[in-house]
Amino acid sequence: MDRDYVLAEFERQIRRADGEVLIEDDWAGVVASDLDEATADGAIAGHVARFAELGREWEWKHYSYDKPADLADRLLAAGFTPEPTEALLVAVIDELPTEAALPAGTTLLSVTDEETVEMFVKVHNEVFGGDYSAVGRKLLEDKENQRGFVVVADEGPVSCARVEFTPGTDFAGLWGCGTLAQWRGRGLFRALVAHGTRAAKDAGFRYFQADASDDSSPILQRLGFVQLATTTPFIHP
Repeated sequence: MDRDYVLAEFERQIRRADGEVLIEDDWAGVVASDLDEATADGAIAGHVARFAELGREWEWKHYSYDKPADLADRLLAAGFTPEPTEALLVAVIDELPTEAALPAGTTLLSVTDEETVEMFVKVHNEVFGGDYSAVGRKLLEDKENQRGFVVVADEGPVSCARVEFTPGTDFAGLWGCGTLAQWRGRGLFRALVAHGTRAAKDAGFRYFQADASDDSSPILQRLGFVQLATTTPFIHP
């Protein structure tokens, strides 16, 4: 993979496609910026004032290559709190496995109705903490551009993942891939990634992108993902 080329395409097709700011029902924040030492502080203050009108928590999504070089320090000085840094990973879909065995006694289901959405949200809430019912609703409302998957065992849902298709781009995204603690280490993560890869390939996408935690990143890189940068969510109250 030509890392510089793919990163440039990610910037053009994904990160900057919607402008600097993105506001949705369940998320709001700054997704891209084009700053330097002279303009950074003013831009930060402007966004803080703008988002204050929303009366909700919001995020500045900072990438390791963003400028100026001390942008992270400036965000801290402006009252932001960093969450754990994640790896920006991208893979060529044709180079990823599309088959992986599930553990005995489990079944992988597509999220297509209220029952499977409830399963998906239950796992998501337990693994990541919080209320992800809005994510579940989106899976039903936007079936054309999203696919949800949940793995079920005898005791109920144990693992889940979501694939997001971005129309008009080469990129599909892997999100919310999580497994209950007692089921980790049995191959569920690999099976979900393979299933998501197959869905993205069938839909005609070229690249698979993920923001991966320290736990997920090594697994994804062994499967064929390449780290292009790191990204840190800076949260403002």
